[in-house]
Amino acid sequence: MLKKILFISLLSLLLFSCQKTETVRQQPVNKTAIADSAVLTFQQKLYTTQIDSVFSRYNFNGSIGIFKDNTELYRRNNGFSNFENKTEINDSTVFSIASISKQFTAVLILLQMEQGKLNLNDKASKYCKELQKKEYENITIQQLLNHSSGLNNFGEKLLFKSGSGFNYSNDGFNALGKIIETVSEKSFDENMLELLKKTGMKNSSTGTTFKGENFAQTYVGNSKIQKKVENMPKRLANKEIGIPAGGVLSTINDLHIWNNALYSGKIIKPETLKKFMAKSTERQHPILGTMGYGLGIMMNDNKPVSYFHSGYVKGAPSLNIYYPETKTSVIILSNIADEEKGKSAAFRPHLKIKETADILENIN
Repeated sequence: MLKKILFISLLSLLLFSCQKTETVRQQPVNKTAIADSAVLTFQQKLYTTQIDSVFSRYNFNGSIGIFKDNTELYRRNNGFSNFENKTEINDSTVFSIASISKQFTAVLILLQMEQGKLNLNDKASKYCKELQKKEYENITIQQLLNHSSGLNNFGEKLLFKSGSGFNYSNDGFNALGKIIETVSEKSFDENMLELLKKTGMKNSSTGTTFKGENFAQTYVGNSKIQKKVENMPKRLANKEIGIPAGGVLSTINDLHIWNNALYSGKIIKPETLKKFMAKSTERQHPILGTMGYGLGIMMNDNKPVSYFHSGYVKGAPSLNIYYPETKTSVIILSNIADEEKGKSAAFRPHLKIKETADILENIN
């Protein structure tokens, strides 16, 4: 139905253009440019209609940005970054992005690889003392990156033979953080802040280095009744999360900058980017379903091709999607979740928006 609507819209516009060209022949019309402009306008209107309804239906408290390369298709902020003093969310609001952080940690590892300081097939125990236990000694760096190590938590038995399955592990990514510190001889925070600065992400940091005033405090509950999650954002460094696994703070604008820079090969080399994006295992996501997993990134290799990662720490559900064929970013950040209704309920707005984006991407 959407294709039909778009076709009729484009046909009408092109017919109008042709008629105008016959009348004023000295001004040739670039039909391709007009068609592209019509598609862009169509997308902007449809995103506005569909996503505004998501805000209304779910009383979404957060920020959503959709960009096609550097063109804004949709942008809206709603609700409060601080419910106690009624501070409204705006374009400068900094959110906890939770496990979206994992792609940043993965890129830091890949940058160390490019410098010749490690190999993805190296045994991780070579660099990380927590993995020098006999049961862990054969885990490779790549297996930590794609969650195929069998590791769950440090000190526990492996869930399966390394390389033979998938188990999502924060401790696996915290081990990667320790590897980065070992080979770089700098703290993880120093490495991360350097990467963010290099990328041009001026309003991003980690939970342990944040010094700004625009942080979106996180809450459990709803817009009427909520409870603040204490000690944010420093609690992201706690054992059950960990900064390398889920401790980056960012904004809609900065994540848009990150997506454009990363997938255009400006941060890591094109051949390294291919490793990052290549499906090396498969994940059964509790909310998003079956998908491929690369090195700290999930992907849908069917139509439309997309790379994405969800994130959740208490009160902060997030989703960052990139569609490479159209260079489109869909970024959804929030700072409240009604945990009594379950995590899947917190992600319903994100799923609705992803469905809309998938439909529009398939039209292209």
